[in-house]
Amino acid sequence: MATARLLLTAATAAALAGCSLAPAYAPPATPVAAAYKEQGPWTPAAPADAQPRGQWWAMFADPVLDGLEARAEQANPSLAAALAAYDQARALAAQARAGLVPEIDGAATTQRARRSDKAPLRVGGPDAYSTNQAGASVAYEIDLWGRLRNLAAGAGDRAQASGADLRSMRLSLQADLADDYLTLRSLDAQIRLLDATVAAYARALQLTQILHDGGNATGLDVARAQTQLSTAKAQITDVAAQRALMEHAIAALVGESASSFSLAPVGTALPQPRVAVSAPSVLLQRRPDIAAAERRAAAANADVGVARAAFFPALTLDGSAGWQTAGGVNLLSAPNTFWMVGPQLVGALFDGGRRKAGVRASRAAFDQASANYRGVVLNAFRDVEDQIALANRLAIEAKDQTEAVTAARRTEELANIRYKQGVATYLDVVTAQTAALTAEQSAIQLNTRRLQASVNLTRALGGAWS
Repeated sequence: MATARLLLTAATAAALAGCSLAPAYAPPATPVAAAYKEQGPWTPAAPADAQPRGQWWAMFADPVLDGLEARAEQANPSLAAALAAYDQARALAAQARAGLVPEIDGAATTQRARRSDKAPLRVGGPDAYSTNQAGASVAYEIDLWGRLRNLAAGAGDRAQASGADLRSMRLSLQADLADDYLTLRSLDAQIRLLDATVAAYARALQLTQILHDGGNATGLDVARAQTQLSTAKAQITDVAAQRALMEHAIAALVGESASSFSLAPVGTALPQPRVAVSAPSVLLQRRPDIAAAERRAAAANADVGVARAAFFPALTLDGSAGWQTAGGVNLLSAPNTFWMVGPQLVGALFDGGRRKAGVRASRAAFDQASANYRGVVLNAFRDVEDQIALANRLAIEAKDQTEAVTAARRTEELANIRYKQGVATYLDVVTAQTAALTAEQSAIQLNTRRLQASVNLTRALGGAWS
């Protein structure tokens, strides 16, 4: 009869174990456009499988940048911290899943005791005795209402969110490093320009001094030429200082001491890549921050099921078995065996509204996670639109700036010719030189902004993906 009751209890528990009180989950609804508003020849649309995978920075074809990205992957402390957080989240998920299976504990004890002569209800028996015991116990909560399954599901969702956080950190690190490296190379280009400018201004000062000595130029012309030369030299010092700071920033990103890190200047400009743009719906799958926000919403949904399950009683099966003797050496023999098995049903009769408050709190947490998800999605679309617009407008601006540089150089050339012929003042030369230098510096900065827009567009699109 007792066996029949146990079998009936087990059958009922098995039938109820498939129940879950978590609401049916779907990713929070967010409006997704069919196409991006900003489009242009410099950001062509393409299928998702044409997007850069893995080492997306290879589009710049720079082996130095490739090496820096590899070093950052190995030694950046922020990335290492994110990886440790992901490992911790996975361990917590495994810990939560362990609650779905019975826990078995073993124990062995040996005791020597003496009973008091005045012990309550004492009837005979020895005053001093020994007890030896060895056995195992098992405890298993039958998951009638899905509490344990929802705990495990929520922990698994949070582990996936932590993995997406790790990918976000890696993408941010890669993009920040590429951005700083492009800035460094822009400063190299400015130094090359200023070096050439100083050489040209030095020749102009020498020519002006010769003309002055021959009575064909005034002291004012010499002073203006000297001012131009000294100003250009001062700019070299300022740009060199900026380059040093940028080099130190790169050292921190790759996990090295700024005191021992250096990057040699290069003499070539980086190519302008074209970043293909996939459909907006693909962005929801590619962006790791979107994935992290969606997984946290799923975890919050599972938490609602955990909170609702607290209203119902918990059914636990407990059992123990082993050997026990009052001394001697034949502990592990049949007469010394014992066992116990039985279910335990525990539920709250009155809690002052604590469980209701827990459900309200879990629902509010889900609403918050859903709103955060929608906010991340909308910001992601804004990021992409911003970078597409910037890439296209900068490309048009670069074309006009190239024409401005050509015109400024021609103006400087004509001003020098006219000055040598004596039909123009040196002020005309200075004005033309200043305009030419400014135009070329603007062209370098614009070229760098275009390269950085490519990096930021890749970041906005989710970077490396699989």
